[in-house]
Amino acid sequence: MAKALTKSQIAAELATKSDLTKKAAVDILEFIAQLAYKNAKNSFTLPGLGKLVLVNRKARMGRNPATGEAIKIKAKRVVKFRVAKAAKDAILGTK
Repeated sequence: MAKALTKSQIAAELATKSDLTKKAAVDILEFIAQLAYKNAKNSFTLPGLGKLVLVNRKARMGRNPATGEAIKIKAKRVVKFRVAKAAKDAILGTK
C-alpha cells in the first residue's frame, strides 16, 4: 500500500500544476485549513472533496472492554467529514 502524501509533497504538486512557488502553495494550504477551522461550526465545504460538519452526539451507555462494566458516555459535540459523492465515485468507481 502506498504512503500518504505529505504536506510538502501536496504543496510541490500544487506549485508545479499552477505555476506558483512552493511557499505560495504552502500558504494556500494553510489558509484553506484556517478557513475550515473558523467555519466548521456552520459547516465548511471543499467542492469535490466533502464537507466538515459539527454534530451533537447524544449521551449513551457503553462498555469498558477490559472489565465488561457498563459505563455512561456523556453527550458531546464532534467534527465529522462527509465525503462528497463526486469523490466517492472518482475513488471507488460508479456502480
